[in-house]
Amino acid sequence: MDSAAGSCNACGATGTALMKLSLGKDFFGRTYDRLSPSTDQSPKWYCEGCSMQKNLQRDFRDILGEFDKLMAGQGSALSAQEEFQRASLRLREISMILNGTAGHSPFLTAADVTQLIGRMQTTTMQA
Repeated sequence: MDSAAGSCNACGATGTALMKLSLGKDFFGRTYDRLSPSTDQSPKWYCEGCSMQKNLQRDFRDILGEFDKLMAGQGSALSAQEEFQRASLRLREISMILNGTAGHSPFLTAADVTQLIGRMQTTTMQA
């Protein structure tokens, strides 16, 4: 969905097309509906740049959640070596994007991403 009225709920930009994130797939391919009436009564609208940053945040949160499950000995998508490597690569991509952004991300810090990368690098995957 797209709206030219109002301002970006993250950076305050006006006079640009705004988008809201709703249906989609998370980093691990699971379906989500962020704007279902039971969970989100006030949807947020984002400009293109903030929408991209919000997607980076979502991927980071997905990976962090699965990594926390892995460390707690629970079932995790990161138990598979291929998924672990894919998640590690995505975190490096996110870090490069955040470090290359002129401004700061309203959703995620490069330090948080770097910290998770470090935690994952010290984890030995069971073959």
